[in-house]
Amino acid sequence: MSVNIGTAKDELDKNGFLDMDIDPALDLFDEINKLKQEKNAVILAHYYQEPDIQDIADYIGDSLGLAQKAEQTKADMIVFAGVHFMAETAKILNPSKKVLLPDLKAGCSLSDSCPPPLFKAFKEKHPEHLVISYINCSAGIKALSDIICTSSNAKAIVDSLPKEQKIIFAPDKNLGAYINKTSGRNMLLWNGACMVHEIFSLEKIMKLKERNPAAKIIAHPECEDAVLRMADFVGSTTQMLKYTETDITNIFIVATEAGILHKMQQNSPGKTFIAAPPDNACACNDCPHMKLNTLDKLYLCLKYEVPEINMNEDLRLAAKKPIDKMLELSRGFGLGV
Repeated sequence: MSVNIGTAKDELDKNGFLDMDIDPALDLFDEINKLKQEKNAVILAHYYQEPDIQDIADYIGDSLGLAQKAEQTKADMIVFAGVHFMAETAKILNPSKKVLLPDLKAGCSLSDSCPPPLFKAFKEKHPEHLVISYINCSAGIKALSDIICTSSNAKAIVDSLPKEQKIIFAPDKNLGAYINKTSGRNMLLWNGACMVHEIFSLEKIMKLKERNPAAKIIAHPECEDAVLRMADFVGSTTQMLKYTETDITNIFIVATEAGILHKMQQNSPGKTFIAAPPDNACACNDCPHMKLNTLDKLYLCLKYEVPEINMNEDLRLAAKKPIDKMLELSRGFGLGV
């Protein structure tokens, strides 16, 4: 379909993504690979993306790995198959590169739970506290932070600071509480949470475990404490993935967004992975924001080079400082991708 850029932008303004007919005869995998070569583009995707997007991506990872890849890439264009704060992070680290997000409405409930004006007022009430913010936050929150962290490196970052240092941890109260528990700290926590990780049903997980007594429960630290206390292993998406590859157990109950099961099954085809059941009527634990991205949208995004992530330079520089600090510390800890 031949479309001029003006028409494409009109469609974008209306939907937050390009809503156009695609010839059903097109091999989208082939077309996307051709466009990547033509435009020197790289596709970065989170583990929570749909399987087709994971399979076409140049790199799949968690928030730390994606931030590191965004910092290191030599590509002229970054297509970020994830949510808005992830694409923002890529732009913060690559101001001269074009950064695209297949659907601008792919937001994040955790990020939304921490509005910058409210957090700024909260921070001002505790001027003696250093601010560590989980990377799942907006550029506005990053700009108000001293250090950014991910679930992979949060404990190491907190442990690297003097015990007497007072800390505000934002925006995820569950991850913050887990770090408090495992590090012996008493960080002041912002009251934010991820909608996906908060809906796991303890009762349903217990019943699932009863039916599968040999299974190990693995959980992301964004889950509530009751779920984490049941878990045999707690870690970031990458840490959970590695655990399932190396542990001798053959069956796992996985308490995080269900998209990770695709990569787990690929990496350990002889093992069984069961998505931990949530406490909702549809029995699904997919992130509705992550799943807004589709292979069709990815193709159109790369073809027409919209939607593009842009940012005020003052905000970008302020948000970059705590990310740089995280990346510097992670290198010191030996936390590579």
